[in-house]
Amino acid sequence: MGYKEIDLKLPTDFDDQFLRNKIGKELRIKNFRFRILNKSLDARKSSFIHWQTRVGVVSDEIKGGIQDKEPELVIPRGRHGKKAIVLGSGPAGFFAAFILQRAGFMTTILERGAEVEKRDRGILQFEKSGVFDPVCNYAFGEGGAGTFSDGKLTSRSKHISAEKKYILDSYIRAGAPAEIGYLTHPHVGSDNLKIIVKNLRRDFIHMGGTILFETMLEDLVVQDGKVTAAVTSAGVMDASVFVLAPGHSSYETYRMLINRGVPFRTKNFALGFRAEHPQEIINRGQWGRAELPGVKAAEYRLTSNRDGRLPVFTFCMCPGGMVVPATAYATANIVNGMSMYLRDGQFANAACVAGIHPDQLAGRETSAMDALDLLQQLEEQFFQYSQSYQAPFVTISDFLKRRVSRKAPETSYPLGLIPAPLWEMIPEVVVSSIAEGLQDFSRKLKGYDEGILLGLESKTSAPVQVIRDETGRCEGFSNLYLAGEGSGYAGGIISSGADGIRVAMRIAELG
Repeated sequence: MGYKEIDLKLPTDFDDQFLRNKIGKELRIKNFRFRILNKSLDARKSSFIHWQTRVGVVSDEIKGGIQDKEPELVIPRGRHGKKAIVLGSGPAGFFAAFILQRAGFMTTILERGAEVEKRDRGILQFEKSGVFDPVCNYAFGEGGAGTFSDGKLTSRSKHISAEKKYILDSYIRAGAPAEIGYLTHPHVGSDNLKIIVKNLRRDFIHMGGTILFETMLEDLVVQDGKVTAAVTSAGVMDASVFVLAPGHSSYETYRMLINRGVPFRTKNFALGFRAEHPQEIINRGQWGRAELPGVKAAEYRLTSNRDGRLPVFTFCMCPGGMVVPATAYATANIVNGMSMYLRDGQFANAACVAGIHPDQLAGRETSAMDALDLLQQLEEQFFQYSQSYQAPFVTISDFLKRRVSRKAPETSYPLGLIPAPLWEMIPEVVVSSIAEGLQDFSRKLKGYDEGILLGLESKTSAPVQVIRDETGRCEGFSNLYLAGEGSGYAGGIISSGADGIRVAMRIAELG
């Protein structure tokens, strides 16, 4: 039995039979099995948009060839029965807990938000009533903030191939489409993620794990650099090891950790707005046509980095998606993006942000606590402007002219828009850089200047980073780990999940 990999250029609407015929003709064979290894859209020429596809073929008619061995995660297994407490059920927290449970720990996940079914109902009620629910919102709850997102499964992190494959395989077993295993830019959509996180929860519980929803971590009991117990809204819980994966929105947890002596440094993060366009504008700008058979909706990724300006970039682009009220607290107003698997909504949206350091934002040297205070104050100012969860907005063309837009356009945002001078609501160094970036983006993508900006977008990354020692522990602590986006070392589903896995693997190896 021989093996061969070939690269093919396929029409955007090809099917399995077309691909099979193409492989047979290319290799001049009749009996074979094949598997798609990689599939990426090549849209560099609007006259020839196609799928660039790599296929692995197995056949008696092929001579020689050996398939490369795929990376595999080998989990150390023990029977020690030590207790582990994991805070947060997002990708970092869940996969850390999943690995620890498989490695022989008695693992409990604490999640301040609700399980996904209740969370989904609560979010729908929030969007109808405008009354914020602290346990059922876009920031907190089962699966973390990523459950209500586009569900992108890409990562720029290097050397995480085994961890990435483990996450993707776990998602596929839990109901994700098989294509996430080979697409260059895979996504699952929020509708699929709701199913996936519920099925993964079932698997974790079946293995003997415990999940406590609507349970807040209030404090840690620390003695001589060792955490002995977690003080929670459900009582005091002891454990041998503690893994905290709170995400980057849990200000109470950050402040508690800082007050307990956990060391943090400040770092660059991003600040700005969310840009929204009719999806057809993006399709025409990227493809030269309103739609493309076999492709859901056009994406974009734009950057601008002029001398003397902050770097400006788009982030978390949601084709055919919606802008959502993503605040974690009743007194703040921020936005984010979400889309379903089919990406068939009327609008496209993406963060349009500038990279900045907290010191630049404050105009002075800042501590981790300062950085959190600055960001929270900014998020609360946007709420104070509207006195509601209406999103302050301006058209891109009016933003560049520093002119308040008169009429709110049609939008996907469920709680309505309110005209606002966004350029007065964030620091000038960010405003001027974003203005330059918007002009660049409009030159690169036809029609980009026809969109609107909604604010505030402040959750692309954390402004602080925990200081880890060489073993991955929080420096100065013998059994405390911080993982995922809240640690400042990850961003997005894959890199956060991989960070949680690596933390758990270190713990499991130590036994």
